[in-house]
Amino acid sequence: MEQVGYDMYCKLLDEVMKELQGTKPIYNEDLEDVQIDINVSSYISDNYIENSDLKIRIYQDIALCRNEEEIIDVTDEIIDRFGSMPKEVENLLEIARIKNMCRQKGIVKIIQRGINIVFYLSISDFDIEIVEKLTKKYKQKIKFSSSALPYITYKIDENKLIIKEIKEFLKEM
Repeated sequence: MEQVGYDMYCKLLDEVMKELQGTKPIYNEDLEDVQIDINVSSYISDNYIENSDLKIRIYQDIALCRNEEEIIDVTDEIIDRFGSMPKEVENLLEIARIKNMCRQKGIVKIIQRGINIVFYLSISDFDIEIVEKLTKKYKQKIKFSSSALPYITYKIDENKLIIKEIKEFLKEM
């Protein structure tokens, strides 16, 4: 899972399981896979869910969430079955929320580099007016690059929680 990433792992797992069952995979190929690489612990510990099969199913359920309603449903199911969630599982669900926000905003990748978060924008969804709006609001906290894959670098506030700050920034887009 560490080598291919969480989403790709779930996608491959889904494809293999469905192939063995003789049915179609449930992953929607039309949806962009958003890569997120930030310094946040987001996993399901063995102490929280001991059964490996159940743990994989929960990872898969989270990866398949495409809107807030589905995230709420998965959250409710996790709490009902396993009790109060540790912070790492909450972070996993928040990352699912961020991925959904990214798909709506045309962001294909988010990478943390020290105190900077880099938001890579889809060429087809790129809108210079958004960059201008963000520049006016955040001034020196952001930088824009119009390379082959345009990106915005946002300097985070070290005193804030990174997930919260990313979500606030995405809402401004």
